[in-house]
Amino acid sequence: MSNNSINFMTISELSENIREKKLSPIEIVQELLKTIKKLNPANKSFLYIAEEESIKEAHSIEKEISSGNYKGPLHGIPIGLKDLYETDNMPTTSGSVIFKDYQSNKNATSVQKLIDAGSIIIGKLNMHPFAFGAFGTNSDFGTPPNPWNTSHIPGGSSSGSGVAVASGMIPGATGSDTGGSIRIPSAVCGIVGIKPTYGRISRYGLTPLSWSLDTAGPMTRSVKDCAYMLEVMSGFDINDDSSSTKDVPQFSKAFDEETRKFTIGIPKNQYFTNIHSEVETKVNEAIETLKKLGFTVVEVDIPTPEEAGKIQTNIINPEAVAFHQDRLRNDIDRIAPDVRARLESGVFIPAVNYIQAQRLRRQFIGRMVDCMSTVDALITPTEPICSPEIGQTTTTINNEEVTIQSLLTKFTSPFNLSGLPAISVPCGFDTKGLPIGLQIVGKHFDEMTILQIAHIFESNTEWNKMKPTL
Repeated sequence: MSNNSINFMTISELSENIREKKLSPIEIVQELLKTIKKLNPANKSFLYIAEEESIKEAHSIEKEISSGNYKGPLHGIPIGLKDLYETDNMPTTSGSVIFKDYQSNKNATSVQKLIDAGSIIIGKLNMHPFAFGAFGTNSDFGTPPNPWNTSHIPGGSSSGSGVAVASGMIPGATGSDTGGSIRIPSAVCGIVGIKPTYGRISRYGLTPLSWSLDTAGPMTRSVKDCAYMLEVMSGFDINDDSSSTKDVPQFSKAFDEETRKFTIGIPKNQYFTNIHSEVETKVNEAIETLKKLGFTVVEVDIPTPEEAGKIQTNIINPEAVAFHQDRLRNDIDRIAPDVRARLESGVFIPAVNYIQAQRLRRQFIGRMVDCMSTVDALITPTEPICSPEIGQTTTTINNEEVTIQSLLTKFTSPFNLSGLPAISVPCGFDTKGLPIGLQIVGKHFDEMTILQIAHIFESNTEWNKMKPTL
């Protein structure tokens, strides 16, 4: 088998080859490390490359598998970690030079679950500092450029995860999502990323941004791969009082019932206006594809993105300040300028505003649940625009100049606020060759349905098979 094919194989494909002994974990790790070392000086995806550790682990896993102790689809699969997941043998910077020497004495719960399933942790991935930004830029360690056009942003905050997976450096990565930080880079880098229901995956061992909104999740090149990682990472954790005690379904079995036809809700009045025309065209084409496959599509009316944004700002910013108050007091000059500005704005949000926002959030959740009661899932664009250029701060939509920061989280943040699961899958490209994402949103703890819908769409299109020219 050509080593070149390893780089863009999915977890599912690598797993099958490992199980059938056509590829060894050692061979896979060595090839990916070669690619990482070749690409990383320019694309800056990895902040730490675990070369010795991953090769040693690959040899150990090779012996396990050869002795008949095969654990499942992630056994022998190299995974990258967004660098806010703590590990006991690598630094955890949270994307900031302030933490460049921080070394934890534990693994995050979800990391330990991946290791227990046989995953090989191949390194730590770049990110917007403190996960507080949708652009994915990083003034401390450098910005990972979008692999489809290196003058454009990678999306944030899980920028290194998106770029590394899209570039063929790794088959899967972890991300975190507070206002869209898994789905934004997944959409603009042309990969798959899922934000599960709030509480589905433990956040223990993850540097927090906003305790009441943070969600962990996987980023991969296929829907099935997301299911494999999600199944392993999920579950109750006594160390995280927000983690759910609900049973974890076998998400890897989500694709056994593809004859089921779903009813999809389209919020045309809020999520299909004030977006770039090429995005609208490709998302509407995706909806037509699902109709032809037998899906029922109906229009629904859900709470607006603008309403969600106002509520969420009054939650995220104060909670971020609460965690970073010592750094604002003692290390303010070393905080990335854009992150510092957002943290300082949170200082001036009164406690009454925060409390009222949490009350409005509960009402928002109730209304969202009611709106979804007649459909199986919602479909929206993941992003109203394609990836903007690095340094670009505004764009024009319908002859109106709009700030890009607000656009990047516009369609993602409502589902953080409501805690609903949402997945982004590729659904096309614009005329500049930049990816466009389709967002599929489910009911609380019904990741199974959105995985099924996403996989059906993926199986009937070719978008996830496209590769950037590196």
